[in-house]
Amino acid sequence: MAEYESALIGYAATILHDTDRAKDVVQETFIRLCQQDVEKVRDHLKSWLFTVCRNRALDVLRKDKPIEPMEEVRWKRVAGPGLQPDEQAEFAEKLARVMNLLGRLSENQREVILLKFQQGLSYEEIHAITGLSQGNIGFLIHTGLKRLRDLIPEDLR
Repeated sequence: MAEYESALIGYAATILHDTDRAKDVVQETFIRLCQQDVEKVRDHLKSWLFTVCRNRALDVLRKDKPIEPMEEVRWKRVAGPGLQPDEQAEFAEKLARVMNLLGRLSENQREVILLKFQQGLSYEEIHAITGLSQGNIGFLIHTGLKRLRDLIPEDLR
């Protein structure tokens, strides 16, 4: 749980745009894990967790259509312990600006980019989670990064 909880909350928050609901989804994901036969999920635990988390988050979205704006999403702290407070604040501001720009990509592009680069998943693991073909995943990442590059202002590069 300690190894995957933060990553799952961040992932669910990108889908739900609400950290509290994301925490609820992750809690339900771990409850479902406890109900599973260990042998069935042991070899692919990470992709299983992300798949269940994604499906549950999408279920929550289907239930209630209104979505909160991207600015309400809280991301886990990424700033390293060696940064000074002013550097941490600047880093957090830049991260928020990039995350806002990510919000301008299509939902599929944003999802596969976050799974690949924020969570470090392989194309195969992303396929298991999203059901998209590996070729489609590669295309979405390529076009999403290209669009993101066009959107990012010089001061963020």
